[in-house]
Amino acid sequence: MTNAKLPKLILLGDTKRTHVAEAMAEFNRFVEGKALITASYSLDDCPSRVTAECNYAVVFGGDGTIIAAARTLGQTPIIGINVGKLGFLAEFNIDEFKNFFPAIISGDVQTEKRMMLSCEICCKDTGDSKFRSMAINDIYITSGPPFRMIELKISVDNQSLAGCVSDGLIISTPTGSTAYNLSAGGPILSANMQAMVITAICPHSLSFRPIVINADKKVEVVGIGTNQGTTLLIDGQISCKLSMDDVVKIEKNEDDFLIVNNPARTQWDTLAAKLGWAKKPKYKKT
Repeated sequence: MTNAKLPKLILLGDTKRTHVAEAMAEFNRFVEGKALITASYSLDDCPSRVTAECNYAVVFGGDGTIIAAARTLGQTPIIGINVGKLGFLAEFNIDEFKNFFPAIISGDVQTEKRMMLSCEICCKDTGDSKFRSMAINDIYITSGPPFRMIELKISVDNQSLAGCVSDGLIISTPTGSTAYNLSAGGPILSANMQAMVITAICPHSLSFRPIVINADKKVEVVGIGTNQGTTLLIDGQISCKLSMDDVVKIEKNEDDFLIVNNPARTQWDTLAAKLGWAKKPKYKKT
């Protein structure tokens, strides 16, 4: 196969981690003569928007690395190589990637669209924007120091939804439903759905339950009572302080991100294997 016909790849990983650097070196040896590496980035040196021409982005690390990379890769399909602890998004190990490589580059392996959220913080009085970001997993507001409960007013499509006195609030994508949302008691969504989950963090109420809304809805959150350290976080990686003068606006991002699925397992297999979901009781043997 001539170089012009070889698939073009970009590589991205946290090369300060020894296992990641080793995995990337092994990968380079494997694809020699099978693919062209058009660019290689360390996670710290990755530009805010990757524009290198390529067919796939191969990302080495855990789910946090995949999430950070997805915000910069636009519509480039991501192949996640798990060199981390859990591996919901980083679906392949090196051996699995080698086995499926011919099927991936021939297009026989499914590339799945996953929705993202867009978040903007505006000044309530002037409407001026002070923060904007995309989110892969979730957008959440945490009470922050001095860690008193906060009160938030939530509306959907300009209709008042609820007031919430709690330790914070999570607005999650289907991809992020197995992250902080799950830990806070929220539901698990099929990863390719078009929906959002709104989950309160330790609400001071017996009746406040998580809800799922259509992805075409627009959510606004206003602080009625906040702490000095109340903060909004994007995927646990990007943060912005929040005050009672702020309005948080959340909606479906115009673009999705693309991820190459591992044909050896489904989302439900991953839940069962990684989190022990739906395990049977340990019955006494008779």
